[in-house]
Amino acid sequence: MNKNSTYTLSNGVEIPVIGFGTWQTPNGEVAEESVKWAIEAGYRHIDTASAYRNEPSVGRGIKASGVSREELFITTKLGSKGHSYAAAKQAIDDSLKNLDLDYIDLYLIHWPSPLAIRENWKEGNAEAWRAMEEAVEQKKIRAIGVSNFLPHHLDALYETAKIKPMVNQIFLNPSDQQQEVVKYNQAHDILSEAYSPLGTGEIFKVDELKEIAEKYNRSIAQIVLRWSLQHQFLPLPKSVHKERIQENLEVFDFEIKPEDMAIIDGLKGLAGSAKNPDKVDF
Repeated sequence: MNKNSTYTLSNGVEIPVIGFGTWQTPNGEVAEESVKWAIEAGYRHIDTASAYRNEPSVGRGIKASGVSREELFITTKLGSKGHSYAAAKQAIDDSLKNLDLDYIDLYLIHWPSPLAIRENWKEGNAEAWRAMEEAVEQKKIRAIGVSNFLPHHLDALYETAKIKPMVNQIFLNPSDQQQEVVKYNQAHDILSEAYSPLGTGEIFKVDELKEIAEKYNRSIAQIVLRWSLQHQFLPLPKSVHKERIQENLEVFDFEIKPEDMAIIDGLKGLAGSAKNPDKVDF
């Protein structure tokens, strides 16, 4: 495995095994520059969302990189007020315009049960999914999936979906390994993408990780990203610092030994956990 390696989604589309996250990266020069730096460093997979409010800057960073569109894999997501057929259809076109792209590689429903549709989340997701399937047929989108979905949300989606979800992007790191969700994803040929793969800042204070990082002469971030890859997750590290952006990609020239993987697996709960998607207040 190297930085150019890919996973193959259930529809045959290839997705780079590591991506560059842009959550909490402010719209404007910061987002534009960080995306440009990431692509220059060797990332070919960029992840954003309409809710991040930085799609225009991400799009400009993509253009400024000078790398051809065909070499890049771009993900964005449906916002919490787009859970109807008409709203989702409009949201897809808005994201294409904001990103200044002819197509999106991966489009995800961002949250399964936001406040706007909590009483009718099943119907809302089914309607949004229908618009996404149509966009696949129209070649506006190459692959579709979800984010923050638990097994019961996916079960409901399967009742009406013609195209099965290919990705579930979840909060996933040593502190919260979401084993039930990951197991479900694996059983249904859904790739587990890890947002916040470095957890919260608390993960950098964990003594066991400090010791393992010293043992391998690596940063804690590199250790945790490598752990994610060895579990066959797809991590999406985020940074706005050029040196860290580069460093986070340098995780393909070493391997964590099984005994150290086991130690990292035992760090559950030490640095934050996923939000309950059925109780988020947005």
